[in-house]
Amino acid sequence: MSFLFRPSILLPAILLVQLFTPITSEGRPILRSDSMEDKYASLKRFSHVLDLVEHHYVKEVTQKDLINGALKGMLQGLDPHSTFMNAEEYKEMQETTSGEFFGVGIEISMENNQVVVVTPIEDTPAFRAGLKAGDIIITIDGQSTQELSLQEVVSRIRGPKGSEVELTIIHADDKMPQTVRIVRDSIPLISVKSKCLEKGYYWVRITRFSERTTEELKKAVKAAEKDAKNQGGLKGLVLDLRNNPGGLLDQAVNVSDVFLQKGTIVSIKGRGSNERVYEARSQRDDVLVPMVVLINAGSASASEIVAGALRDQNRALTMGERSFGKGSVQNIIPLPDGSGLKLTVALYYTPNGSSIQAEGIVPDMEVPFEPQKEEKNQPRVMVREQDLNRHLENNREKKEPSEKTKDEVKDQLAKDNQLRLALQMVKALPRIKDLKN
Repeated sequence: MSFLFRPSILLPAILLVQLFTPITSEGRPILRSDSMEDKYASLKRFSHVLDLVEHHYVKEVTQKDLINGALKGMLQGLDPHSTFMNAEEYKEMQETTSGEFFGVGIEISMENNQVVVVTPIEDTPAFRAGLKAGDIIITIDGQSTQELSLQEVVSRIRGPKGSEVELTIIHADDKMPQTVRIVRDSIPLISVKSKCLEKGYYWVRITRFSERTTEELKKAVKAAEKDAKNQGGLKGLVLDLRNNPGGLLDQAVNVSDVFLQKGTIVSIKGRGSNERVYEARSQRDDVLVPMVVLINAGSASASEIVAGALRDQNRALTMGERSFGKGSVQNIIPLPDGSGLKLTVALYYTPNGSSIQAEGIVPDMEVPFEPQKEEKNQPRVMVREQDLNRHLENNREKKEPSEKTKDEVKDQLAKDNQLRLALQMVKALPRIKDLKN
């Protein structure tokens, strides 16, 4: 996933030493360079430790479990996003980008051996239970998260629909832990939502980048265009990427391309001279109305690709707060036994050549979110890439909105200062452009 890769095979270190010791035709070992000697010395040391643990550890452990544990440690020692997944974990990962899965609906990360909530997914059990970005998960069903890897935490939080999971958490503004019981539910991967803010002006929210995101976006825009046909047409969009943790690279590129007719969307630069540039193409259904893009510290990865492309191409005004700053690309590499690797292979760069790794997208207009009165005593702690250890430097015909829908939009605008200002700015953009000309 992300871009083309070739499956590879991992062999236990013992076999590596036995199979890859070159010899001459007379049966004498070939002399190796110092670097080769160092490499085989490291493999020999690993084999020695593996043998000691397997035979002398207080409890019986299998070589398979030890190798899997070693692989996990090796990958997790590289950066916060590379990891080894066993077969079950790999299957769970695939479910998060296609179809639906059962859980509570949070994106998490590991920082200083603590499990931190990056963002709760909108309209999920975790979101309704009040989990917030920056919360620390201390235990899962009584087990300390310090004893678990990040992937093990994910596996334990997930479970059958209707079952309950107990999380002990500390909110960013609290000193005492709090126990929250959450009933697991299906987490549908409907990633695009839209609402009419005013006649001709629409709010399009993308919550994640999964396999059908571009398709869902095009359907939402077509529905908005049809809805606005008798209201003077579609006049402007607010594209909301706040708290969107990212997802698939190809979807980020395709979503950007919906709003661009030409130019670079993003470039991917890997090891050595390996580079790939993604360019926008002119399409019949390109959306060219004025746009404002909303971002915040929960906007990461694929969200930042879209925001960066639209900002650097002067296609949209970006507003909100500096984004998370995950500027790295991971390949998902399946292994023959059903397990897989998620391996960081490249950094991505916005059209103007900037890497946002650990920096984030700085919006054209920085507008801090202003909580409502009842929330003002609750400081917002937002986790960004730079805070992580080892970071790298519905297609139905729409009717006239009901009074309930109008009230919902009115309430949303009243409590969301960033969205409120975004609507004002997208309405003003044509006039501002005329003044500049």
